[in-house]
Amino acid sequence: MTLGTRARIRLGAIQHNFQAMKSLVPGARTMAVVKANAYGHGLVPVARALSEADSLAVARLAEARQLRDAGVQTDITLLGGVLSADDLALAMDLGVTVTFHHQQHIEWAERFSGRIPLAWLKVDTGMGRLGFQPGDAAAALTRLRDQVDRLGMLTHFASADEPELPTTREQLAAFTRLVDGFDGEVSIANSAALLGWQESLAIFDTEREQGRLWIRPGLSLYGISPCAGKVGQELGLRPAMQLEATLLSAKAITTGDRVGYGGTWQAQRDTVLGIIAGGYGDGYSRFIASGSPVLVNGRRVPVAGRISMDLTAVDLGPGAKDVVGDPVIFWGDGLPVEKIAECAGTIPYQLVCGVTHREAAVYE
Repeated sequence: MTLGTRARIRLGAIQHNFQAMKSLVPGARTMAVVKANAYGHGLVPVARALSEADSLAVARLAEARQLRDAGVQTDITLLGGVLSADDLALAMDLGVTVTFHHQQHIEWAERFSGRIPLAWLKVDTGMGRLGFQPGDAAAALTRLRDQVDRLGMLTHFASADEPELPTTREQLAAFTRLVDGFDGEVSIANSAALLGWQESLAIFDTEREQGRLWIRPGLSLYGISPCAGKVGQELGLRPAMQLEATLLSAKAITTGDRVGYGGTWQAQRDTVLGIIAGGYGDGYSRFIASGSPVLVNGRRVPVAGRISMDLTAVDLGPGAKDVVGDPVIFWGDGLPVEKIAECAGTIPYQLVCGVTHREAAVYE
């Protein structure tokens, strides 16, 4: 079978990154974020590789069901909440910890016939999306205590990757006021906070020492930097995904020849044009600009023109000796996904989450 684009996933790198993030806050419990197909890396294989996590965080109930159907027994936290009373009952059947972020969630919990072992109350301290307002948190907790054995409070940073903004300090202050005197579980730190706000997180040392502090690494687990201008390896992380493809064609073209939809790229010299078996249908974004680097046989060559659904053209250079079947790397060793995201005018989250896995991923 001729292989097109496929992801090579290094589970050992994910395990290394998990331990690296844990070491930043010794004693904290770890909620490993595996939503969105483990950021494109494969939900079930990654979940199995992260068996040491205290919990696996998903966004949708369907993700939790997929994990349970695959035999994953690790605790699961549903960050996105439920959409109905029936969903709450299903979550309890699956042994899933639910996040409550809306008044209706509390009403469903009060009508639930059984006890809820653990639940998180999400508070909006400045993200502006989901969560109770800080002034409403105490009343919500009071109502939930009648139905829930263990309660936790969590919030989410809006700008932890932008330390120059005041937002994170304001959110920290608001959350600190909420947890003062609170005896339940506490969770606040995503990847960017863990890597950029370690000193500030020391205000939760009491919760950490009591085993009530949870960290929530996401992007960093996959070896990708959440901090602009840096790549994961600069932060001691190991990139887990390499997006590989195969050279499908190599042919000589002459000066002035146009290539691709719209003919937007024109050869400025006699050269060899390479066509790679991969495009935006595989997750190699159409927004990756002409001229962006690709590795063919280990050397950098530029994209030539627009990315197609199944194909990508590159300028292999005059006299190139590359042949059909030669290896291609869209991102991975020697070509960080953070840099390719810059070429697409986007963030690395979108690229890795967008890998379509038309060819089955290779795990190692």
